[in-house]
Amino acid sequence: MDTEAQPVGNATKNAVVVAIMLGMLLAALDQTIVATALPTIVSDLGGANHLSWVVTAYLLAETIMTALIGKFGDLYGRKRMFLISVVLFLAGSALCGMADSMLWLVGSRAVQGLGAGGLMVTATAVIADVVPLAQRGKYQGFIGSVFGVSTVAGPLLGGLFVDQLSWRWAFYVNLPLGVLVLVIAAITLPSVKAAVKPAIDYLGILLIGLGATGLTLVTTWGGNEYDWTSPTIIAMAVGSIMALILFVLVELRAAEPLLPMRLFKSGVFSVCALLSFIIGFAMLGGVTFLPTYLQYVHGASATESGLQMLPLVVGLLVASIGVGQLISKTGHYRWFPVAGTILIGGGLYLLSLLDNHTSYLHTAGDMVVLGLGIGLCMPVPTVVVQSTVDYKDLGVATSGVSFLRTMGSSFGVAVFGSIYATQLPEKLAGAVAPGIDPRLALSVDGVRSLPAAAREPITAAYADALHVVFLAAVPVAAVGFLVALLLKEVPLRDTARVSAGGNSGVGESFAAPASFDSEHELQKLVALVVQKHKGGHPGPEVLAASGLPLSLAQTWMIMRVFRGGADSGSATLQEITGDLKVPPGVFEPLAGQLVADGYLSETLGHYRFTPTGLEMFQRFVGAWRVWLLARLQDWEMDNAEDFSAAVDRIAEQMIKTGQDLTTGKHAELAGV
Repeated sequence: MDTEAQPVGNATKNAVVVAIMLGMLLAALDQTIVATALPTIVSDLGGANHLSWVVTAYLLAETIMTALIGKFGDLYGRKRMFLISVVLFLAGSALCGMADSMLWLVGSRAVQGLGAGGLMVTATAVIADVVPLAQRGKYQGFIGSVFGVSTVAGPLLGGLFVDQLSWRWAFYVNLPLGVLVLVIAAITLPSVKAAVKPAIDYLGILLIGLGATGLTLVTTWGGNEYDWTSPTIIAMAVGSIMALILFVLVELRAAEPLLPMRLFKSGVFSVCALLSFIIGFAMLGGVTFLPTYLQYVHGASATESGLQMLPLVVGLLVASIGVGQLISKTGHYRWFPVAGTILIGGGLYLLSLLDNHTSYLHTAGDMVVLGLGIGLCMPVPTVVVQSTVDYKDLGVATSGVSFLRTMGSSFGVAVFGSIYATQLPEKLAGAVAPGIDPRLALSVDGVRSLPAAAREPITAAYADALHVVFLAAVPVAAVGFLVALLLKEVPLRDTARVSAGGNSGVGESFAAPASFDSEHELQKLVALVVQKHKGGHPGPEVLAASGLPLSLAQTWMIMRVFRGGADSGSATLQEITGDLKVPPGVFEPLAGQLVADGYLSETLGHYRFTPTGLEMFQRFVGAWRVWLLARLQDWEMDNAEDFSAAVDRIAEQMIKTGQDLTTGKHAELAGV
């Protein structure tokens, strides 16, 4: 198994990218696809008190796996981990589709979440293995778009499956697509693992998992399964808090901690971390329970409720993209989360006023307010963190913000679900008319089948229960507002500003979980810088700045010789042109010219660097390094040695695995 990615042909690269994007789409869709299906699932399986766990189990398992899978990939190979993740996701999907009880479904969703977390993290690493760094920026945009599309399409697709087939097909649909991903990935993915063996913070991951799961169970069971003062709830709360305290102590000593406690010495990081948690709390909590209102109270079908959710999602997308662009252009960000948390609180309050006589137009307006509020906040934490942390913490800080947002989502759904499960039985108790089977009030179809006089008190009961749910979330937004006021305005690094505006702002808002590896995160930022370079591709600019007495064509051939052979610096014309749709002989005159000029030597069809040619190549690598450092000059490092070494590796990678950094016009380079 290689410890370094090798160049692959365009056909292989495209096949890998298609498989990766499809796998990520499946994982991202399953975060939200159940939202519009949940009312029907509860009608079919019962167990409304476990409703929130259908979402929460998936999120918690996904979050824990994202912390593990990246380092497992470094140890055992990313291809192996990606394939295992696909198998886990398929197994979980099949089990979800076969579920005959809510507990079975919740357990199966946890298995599915483990696979989804693995898919998301290993997918971005595999993309880095097959896509040249100079081209990676646009693929990062595709990845961000996948998560944006899934936010829009998830609720709609869930509704379509419920109405046209069965809620079970919201899970079964993953099987044929997942098998396709598995086959393509098994054939095309390169086998790469890290050269350095990473240390895995098993104890830290175990403790954060226990603490988060325990507190989520406390919020779910408290007041429902058990009294808040019951020994079970008290013991679970105390145990969970102790697990979190032990987590902090373990992180202070771990060789490679999951979440280094030194990050919280920075007030900026602490504020951003808490903001991310609150954003996740508000977003998925709202997305999960709004379909219940739309289906039970408004009488919408599952598909219609998916469509009727679009105002929230569109508001979120528009605000997020706009904020990303404004941050990129102005470098200012502080007031966006302040305004955003006000809108989140206002949106949640407005949703708490909805009743069974509220028009859809009014409801849509309230959803837009909530969506705009979330969108104003979403891009800010990652961009700010990337501008304030030291290079050595870039990976763990960026991934930490993503980690806490997902954790916030799981808590949001759990808290919303706990309140809903407590309120609904109380509200329904006096709403079911004498002579009406109480079971009819528990299903969407049952409620719709009732005459208007009997139906209206029941829909009012559902609306009243959801009033409390949304109103109880308003204080969370208020805390978010106070936290946002504490956020300091700091100068943003150029790379962070490019990242904020890159991919039309969608990337940072809906990106897959970040890597815990700082160099990988730096590569992502550099890829966006290259993609957004004003003069087009910077290759000709770098060559001109280098002062080398070489033409574009000669420079291109020297780079291809370096990357074309099994051992760097020696290659045949066949190896040089292996991934190009151009006959090798077309480049023979160009190679001959370099031999005549003393830059290459040729023996039995093998071209090698002469000392002069090797010097030219090294000078060109140095020119790339200078160009990169000019774009990274606002990175003040405590440990400049590690940062400098990373820049050196990226500069060499720009050439060794780059795809025609000077130009893609092969025929023109060859002089034909």
